[in-house]
Amino acid sequence: MSQHKTSAWPLAGAYAALIVYASLYPFSGWRNQEIAPWEFLWAGWPKYWTGFDLVANVVGYVPLGFLLALSFMRRGNVRRFATHPNVGAVGVAVLAGTLLSLAMEGVQNYLPSRVASNVDFGLNVAGTLVGAIAAAGLELGGAIDRWSRFRDRWFIAESRGALVLLALWPFALLFPAAVPLGLGQVMERMEGGLAEWLQDTPFLEWLPMREIELQPLVPAAELLCVALGAFIPCLLGYTVLRSPGRRAVFAFVAVALGIGVTALSAALSWGPSHAWAWLSMPVRFGLLFGLLLALLMVPIPRRGCAAVLMMALVVHLSVLNQAPASAYFADTLAAWEQGRFIRFNGLAQWLGWLWPFASLVYVLVRVSRREAAPTIRE
Repeated sequence: MSQHKTSAWPLAGAYAALIVYASLYPFSGWRNQEIAPWEFLWAGWPKYWTGFDLVANVVGYVPLGFLLALSFMRRGNVRRFATHPNVGAVGVAVLAGTLLSLAMEGVQNYLPSRVASNVDFGLNVAGTLVGAIAAAGLELGGAIDRWSRFRDRWFIAESRGALVLLALWPFALLFPAAVPLGLGQVMERMEGGLAEWLQDTPFLEWLPMREIELQPLVPAAELLCVALGAFIPCLLGYTVLRSPGRRAVFAFVAVALGIGVTALSAALSWGPSHAWAWLSMPVRFGLLFGLLLALLMVPIPRRGCAAVLMMALVVHLSVLNQAPASAYFADTLAAWEQGRFIRFNGLAQWLGWLWPFASLVYVLVRVSRREAAPTIRE
């Protein structure tokens, strides 16, 4: 059995926390309607609903059911369901998902921007059930053990942090970015938010705001940001991959995934006909340049890749935060923040803001530790 058996428990807990965040965002305007929190269970069909809402309520709980069921099945001391552990895992996962969804819908009664719905509740439970059944089916088919063996062959033992960051990277790209693959553009919003918070106080005069008018990125700077945006996740993967051959495969997969998710984000924001509108000439050359840099780094040792990764992150964040967000980009954000994406806006936005900084902290911790002698496997 793999040494990574219990890793699904913290992932399940983290995903449950993300559901709480997405369900209660924006955490403002709380009010008491003087109705029981469970009153929504007997309400009629919601007056306003869309197909997107129906799908989102199912899909959002599928990973929770999958991770909870997987966590239960991978435990080595299942007693009450010793003869049918998979059935027990599905039952426990569905019960936990049901209780979480019930709590979230009940609390939404106190948020003016959210509407508690028995339909949402039922779809959440259905999503949990689908995820739990999928986990049980994969476990019975041996897919989970095969993944564990694949992970042992491809990645070093201490790879969990990098793998979590790499798994979050596509979700961070879903939130619209001013520059394709440009995560971490926070300076302008931080300054605006801080100035609004300190308004009518003497502290605002002491705030070191940038007084010069920021200029849009020139094509060369945009090319550099796109190249580094594609290069950085490749380097992050290199710090935990075992062999150069697997690094090359990973680089192609990572860049292709970044392109695909960015196209999906554009399609969600502006419509399917504009899915590739962002693919300008500087962006194309930036993607090719980023992939070329990643391929050139294939033979470099892991610690060397980590050092280059730190420099790439610093340069990327520095250049990206010198440019303002365009008015067109601001309109796109407004559509996400006030429209049908309100369920995912806060979570996706924070991922897009914090992913580069979390990666920087992770790699700093990695390089500060003594690494065990590598074991190369092909």
